Amino acid sequence: MKKQKAIVLGATGATGQELVHCLLEDSDFSEVIVFVRKKGDRQQEKLITHQIDFSKIQAYKTHIKGDVLFSCLGTTLKEAGSKDNQYLVDFTYQYEFAKIAAENKVPHYFLVSSTGANEKSPFFYPKIKGKLEEAVKKLPFKSIRIFQPPTLIRQKERIRTVEKIGIKIFGFLNSLGILKSQKPLPVSILAQKMVSEFKKKDKRKISILTSKDLF
Repeated sequence: MKKQKAIVLGATGATGQELVHCLLEDSDFSEVIVFVRKKGDRQQEKLITHQIDFSKIQAYKTHIKGDVLFSCLGTTLKEAGSKDNQYLVDFTYQYEFAKIAAENKVPHYFLVSSTGANEKSPFFYPKIKGKLEEAVKKLPFKSIRIFQPPTLIRQKERIRTVEKIGIKIFGFLNSLGILKSQKPLPVSILAQKMVSEFKKKDKRKISILTSKDLF
C-alpha cells in the first residue's frame, strides 16, 4: 500500500480527535491534513493544520487534496445555539467541503453520520443527517462509506452529564438483552474502524455501516 494522504474535517471533535491520533500513529499515512477553526497545540511532522473560516470554504479549495476525506464534523443544538446554525455545521459546511473534495478528485469519502439518519424524519437532527447522506451519495467519489454509530462514548474530559446518564441507561437495558443494537460505542473504536475500512479497499461504490457493523 502506497503512503496515503488523509484529510480530516472535524479534527477537534471527539471522534475526529481519536481519528487523527490513529492516522498519525499509522505508518501507512504520510500526511494528515486537518481543517479547523482554531489551531491546537499538537505538532507532529506529518500533521498539516489549516485554520479556516468555514463560511468561506471555497477560499481553501487548493488545500483540499488527498487520498481520502474523513468527515467528522458535527455539533449539538445547544452548542450551535439555533437550528439554523446547527444546519450550517451538520449539513452546509460538510456538503460544501465534500463537493470541493470530489471536484479535486479525492477518490474516497468517509462520513460520520448517525443512527436513524433519514431525510424524511419528522425530527430535525436525523433529518439533516439523512439529507447530508443522500446529497453526498450523488458526488463522484470512487467510494463512499457512511458510518451510522449509536450513542458515542466520548473521552472522559468531554463527556456530558446527560451522556453519562444515557450510557448508564443503555448499559442496563443491554444487560437485559434490550436495545442491543443501540449499545453505546467508544469513539476510539469508531476511529479505528474507519481506518480499517479504508484499508480494506472495498470495491463497492457506497456502503453504510450501522451499529452491528461497528462492534
